[in-house]
Amino acid sequence: MNTLRTSLMLLVAVPLVALAGDKTSAKAGKAAEADCHHPPAPQAAAKSEATPAAAADTGWKLTRGEPLKGAKAVKLADVLARPQAHDGKTVLLEGQVRKACERKGCWMELAASGQDKGPGVRVTFKDYGFFVPLDSAGSQARVEGVLKVAELSDSRAQHYESEGAIVPRGADGKPREVQLVATGVELRR
Repeated sequence: MNTLRTSLMLLVAVPLVALAGDKTSAKAGKAAEADCHHPPAPQAAAKSEATPAAAADTGWKLTRGEPLKGAKAVKLADVLARPQAHDGKTVLLEGQVRKACERKGCWMELAASGQDKGPGVRVTFKDYGFFVPLDSAGSQARVEGVLKVAELSDSRAQHYESEGAIVPRGADGKPREVQLVATGVELRR
């Protein structure tokens, strides 16, 4: 009788312990995600159009956000050389995606084609309404939005650097960068 009772208890207890473990790991995953400054992925970004990895051989064009509206095109080199002249203005920039957020695609770093070192322009997306694919690096991009020069906190700069971004520092050692809050993005390969 004791053997039967013990067997029945094990049949009930083992699955319950397993389920409790799954809930605990799910809670831990959600807590770790809450610690990160990355916002949750928007619903539109979850639905993937052509991805760079899937269509790299055939060429592709991927658009996110609003269609480009024809803002004044500015050369990326001019923006990086004299960012204050464009601060607060809506511009259209073209360049190569040097790096993209590896967690959610909530930012990308735009640089002149083939430029691996030196400052670039960090592109984020208006109201986090859309993201880019995680494997966007290497794509050619056209982005339209408002440009600004921003001073970053040390912790934010270190976070970006931990994701592989290049964060320039001023003569005083403070992290500053040129940012563009994009309303629309076109990626091509």
